[in-house]
Amino acid sequence: MQDIEAISNLIKKEIRSYEDKIQTNDVGTVVSVGDGIATIYGLDKAMYGELLSFPHNVYGMVMNLNEDSVGCVLLGKDTEIFEGDPVHLTGKVVSVPVGDALLGRVVNALGEPIDGNGPVEASSTAPIESPAPSIMMRKSVCQPLETGIKAIDSMIPIGKGQRELIIGDRQTGKTALVIDTIINQKGKDVICVYCAIGQKNSTIAQIVTKLKDYGAMDYTVIVNASASETAPMLYVAPYAATSMAEYWMKQGKDVLIVYDDLSKHAVSYRALSLLLKRSPGREAYPGDIFYLHSRLLERACKLSDEYGGGSITALPIVETQAGDISAYIPTNVISITDGQIFLTTDLFNAGQRPAVDSGLSVSRVGSSAQIKAMKKVASSLKIELANYNEMLDFSRFGSDLDDTTKSILRHGAVLMEVLKQKQYSPLSMEDEVIDIYVAQSKALDEINPNEINASLERIRQNIAANHKEVYTAIKETKLLSDETKSLIDTAVSEVLKG
Repeated sequence: MQDIEAISNLIKKEIRSYEDKIQTNDVGTVVSVGDGIATIYGLDKAMYGELLSFPHNVYGMVMNLNEDSVGCVLLGKDTEIFEGDPVHLTGKVVSVPVGDALLGRVVNALGEPIDGNGPVEASSTAPIESPAPSIMMRKSVCQPLETGIKAIDSMIPIGKGQRELIIGDRQTGKTALVIDTIINQKGKDVICVYCAIGQKNSTIAQIVTKLKDYGAMDYTVIVNASASETAPMLYVAPYAATSMAEYWMKQGKDVLIVYDDLSKHAVSYRALSLLLKRSPGREAYPGDIFYLHSRLLERACKLSDEYGGGSITALPIVETQAGDISAYIPTNVISITDGQIFLTTDLFNAGQRPAVDSGLSVSRVGSSAQIKAMKKVASSLKIELANYNEMLDFSRFGSDLDDTTKSILRHGAVLMEVLKQKQYSPLSMEDEVIDIYVAQSKALDEINPNEINASLERIRQNIAANHKEVYTAIKETKLLSDETKSLIDTAVSEVLKG
């Protein structure tokens, strides 16, 4: 028995001394490098997502933990890194600067300024990846985020804390729609973050110029990972932008964030995964691409009052090919978001701008993100447009139309004209309510369609000059009373008679 105990103690002593001999290194060596990916040997303690330090002030992020090596994406130029270079663990995750110092600035995916206006004097930093707020920290979406676009605020309302996908083919006005929404937040105490993924630098320069012209850069941050950047920078950009937005949300402020667009983000992640030698899955995308976007968009929410009541409203953009919304990435993001605004090429080419397809577009938050006045005037709008489109298809085959069909077609054509809107001219909620009410009252049904928008403008001018109480009543009470309706009717008859 004593012999067994002695052997046992000897084995335990050997195990303890063996563990003491094991050494783990904080310094590794680059085995191979290229296409923004580095393979490193010797980093036994590396953690997934950890920041690594390379020579020449280049940093990388761990994305593969293999048995004998570490796969790392480089957040900088890989031309300065060579085989045999030392790599150091930092013990930190990738972080970006956050705070009010970012307002009015254009920064890259790491929060470094690229607008030539000097360094960003940020007070603090935040990791690019953070857990989404729990269910108990959230509350239901109940406040409207006013886009200033009649077709959206009336039929597909967006609430503060909602995630609403904007989807459509290229050149259908997706970016124009979000830029108008950002311009419309002026004076509404909403901070905007525009994250450009894989866009041309010339396009971003035009957007910055427009936002400056309309005074919107004062409350906007632009995070630009342009098409000339490496795939890792495109991958990191939306997470970095969300961390910047979360800083203000935690302070109880409302934030609007735009991801333009997640199709290019998915492509950049596919490129990274293939370079890291991960197996492709469906349609050559890696299997975790759904998790990639879901953990990003899950961070957008409306916080409950006990956590400050702040919100992040996310407007992700996805580009389709030939209107195919059943493709892999579109269906992924549709299932993550709270609704979608579908823009079609046919409507855009027909001159209906914004080219919102009212049949395929939906908001799952619905009328809880509308004021009562808008809810009242726009309740039947979608059904009337559906009837109009059905009758329009039917009328192409039949020559003799009865009076009811003619009336539906005439009224539907008026509604389509009323929902047209020029770019960079978002309307106040009061103006939108007036326009939709006038259209629904059928006062414009006998007017030449080409003159409808000019007539609406004259009606609004008349109300602003002679019936100011209409604007005051809608703004303060959020209701459309019978008295307000009669004042609008008076203004309409005065203008149409004239």
